[in-house]
Amino acid sequence: MQPLNTLPKYNMFGVEDIDYKKSKVVILPIPYDATVTYKSGTRDGPRAIIEASRNMELYSYELGADISGLGFYTMDEMAPDLSSPENMARRIAREVELILSEGKLPLLLGGEHTLTIGAVQGVARKKKNFSVVQLDAHADGRDEMFNSRYMHATVMARVGEIAKSSASVGIRSTHAKSQSKNTKTYFMGEVHSKGISAIAKDVAKHTEKEIYLTIDLDVLDPSEMPSVGTPEPDGLRFGELCRFVEELAKSKKLIGLDIVELSPIPQLHAPNYLAAKLAYLAVGYFIGSGKGSRA
Repeated sequence: MQPLNTLPKYNMFGVEDIDYKKSKVVILPIPYDATVTYKSGTRDGPRAIIEASRNMELYSYELGADISGLGFYTMDEMAPDLSSPENMARRIAREVELILSEGKLPLLLGGEHTLTIGAVQGVARKKKNFSVVQLDAHADGRDEMFNSRYMHATVMARVGEIAKSSASVGIRSTHAKSQSKNTKTYFMGEVHSKGISAIAKDVAKHTEKEIYLTIDLDVLDPSEMPSVGTPEPDGLRFGELCRFVEELAKSKKLIGLDIVELSPIPQLHAPNYLAAKLAYLAVGYFIGSGKGSRA
């Protein structure tokens, strides 16, 4: 008999224990924030997202379904390698490569954005022609910063050396130098003028069939997502972000996903919950039974 006061399982979305072999999605929590340059705290992001997700109702009106039956397997938190960001990236790459080798979708929870470098390196070991789609307030296109080529501000420069192409959406903060030639950038002014659905369709035209999606939560407006290390005003709304993901899912195959840069604020739970729901919806739009069902 199940006690009435039993708490949800301590895994993503509080789903019952699922056999790794039967799961379609593998959650990899990475509490790493060794290269942040403004406000630290993203090391607490993965645990905050998982805790919030345990309090979600798993039927989604947006998806028109409960997709928990897909199989979400939550791995233990990855211990940070503080010897160097390069070594941390190599560790992440190995894990992502293993997950992909077993036919599963890796969902990484950050932690700072640097982890995306390792994730994309891992994808490149299994895939040839793929694109990276970045949702972010910042271009992250510096070649190096503080004498390092591996940090949160250089993510897309490294991605440009690996992926066939990339697209960056929601950008409203960048440095003087341009990004790599194979990156198409959509600044917020263009999002405002054209609308997020039109931007998503344009991104679809300029990217490969298979995509890796990286979502830096500061792409959202600080009024909805204040819990980030480097907030920028005039960002996307949650509904716009969801419409973008849904539109992209109509024509693309998702091969990897990360949600990064949540820096939890004590006693402010709404942003943590938002991040958890975003993860659920993103998976649902791409591989769940509710794909493309939003009215």
